[in-house]
Amino acid sequence: MYAIVDIETTGGYAANHRITEIAIYHHDGTQITGHYKTLINPDRPIPHFITGLTGINIEMVKEAPTFENVAKEIYNWLEGRVLVAHNAHFDYSFLKKEFEEAGINWNTKKLCTVRLSRKIIPGLHSYGLGRLAESLGIKIPDRHRAGGDALATVKIFDTLLKRDHDGIIEKALKRNSGEAILPPNLPKEEYDALPPQPGVYYFLDAHGQVIYVGKAINIKKRIAGHFSGEAREWNRSNIRHEIHHITYELAGNELIALILESQEIRRLWPKYNLAQKTKIEEWGIYDYEDRNGYLRFCVNVVAKGTRPLITFSNKGDVWNFWWEKVKEFDLCPKLSGLQVAKGLCYSYQSGSCKGACQSIESAKKYNKRAQAAVHSFYEQGSSLAIIGRGRNSREHSLVLLENGTYLGFGFFDKHESFNDFDTARHFIKPGKENRTVQNVVNSFLVNPKGAEIMVFS
Repeated sequence: MYAIVDIETTGGYAANHRITEIAIYHHDGTQITGHYKTLINPDRPIPHFITGLTGINIEMVKEAPTFENVAKEIYNWLEGRVLVAHNAHFDYSFLKKEFEEAGINWNTKKLCTVRLSRKIIPGLHSYGLGRLAESLGIKIPDRHRAGGDALATVKIFDTLLKRDHDGIIEKALKRNSGEAILPPNLPKEEYDALPPQPGVYYFLDAHGQVIYVGKAINIKKRIAGHFSGEAREWNRSNIRHEIHHITYELAGNELIALILESQEIRRLWPKYNLAQKTKIEEWGIYDYEDRNGYLRFCVNVVAKGTRPLITFSNKGDVWNFWWEKVKEFDLCPKLSGLQVAKGLCYSYQSGSCKGACQSIESAKKYNKRAQAAVHSFYEQGSSLAIIGRGRNSREHSLVLLENGTYLGFGFFDKHESFNDFDTARHFIKPGKENRTVQNVVNSFLVNPKGAEIMVFS
């Protein structure tokens, strides 16, 4: 009847990441009737911060099957059953993508224990898996692994089944994603016409004023997420009743959508962006000197009033950037805030650290390399073009940087070309760099996601 699922992945979105582990519990509405679990080789690197979170590294999955090799087996475990997961859309999107790449068409009804819990057990401070399980007295012995998290979801779902006196689960299974989810004043025709492409969208009130600007990799899917109540703030606010129209601008890819969103918010200052986006999370690298005179570093969220050495738009990008610098300058991962361990760091044991973590290498000698790493952050950036997907099959997009500073973006026909910086300038609309755009571009250059980078001498 139910397939209760949890997955671990190489990252946060299905379009660019893969599954590394899956656990499935069969449940008949009363008890567990079967269990399946396996590691999966994602056939790509696993980011360091993901390994830090889940404990799954590339060595563990090297001999594991790829998803394609076990796709039929997993399909048989899911076929004909309602998918149940904590944040079900996340698990469903990854599985849907993996099945598609394996040549299998898979569709199913799904239940999200996050959304169900908010309705059946209202008033809790948090509905994240860990906090929700704790509030229900459920222990998770193997947190952030598919088996432990899936079993916790089973126990949560058992609780929801027992407390569902109003038939909320049954109603959720019958609910469709059609007109019922739309704001009352929005014409269904406008929603139906939304494209499943990357871009920026605008919510307009009855007077044609923009009240919210957002970006999306898939505009239609993102807006459906707002209206279906996946984010609690959209249920609580009055914005649903104020939306009368939706307009959009295609961006071609996520990078330009992020840049355009930032610029449009600063141009229009919509009231609901002010209410919901007063603080955009940033991650940065900080330095300090310990009592033995060694220069140390840490990666952390950028707090007001602090001065990081460099900033990025998310933890994964700053972590990967810093790991590359640590390798390049032979720094100690422990003193760099990338390993938490007593005694010598793991890298010393493998020969790639010179022992600063136990004062084997002098502070003076070590700090010289550490300072060189910091100085490399501030070297004059390259003049370069980031060439990516356009808004249609006939064009490319272009983001231009001069000496590391953002100049603007634009689009050009695939039949056109350029070999010098001055020619490239003609294809862009100049734009202003701000902190958000800087972080977005820094993050993108760490992981270009298939874009072509052209460096000008």
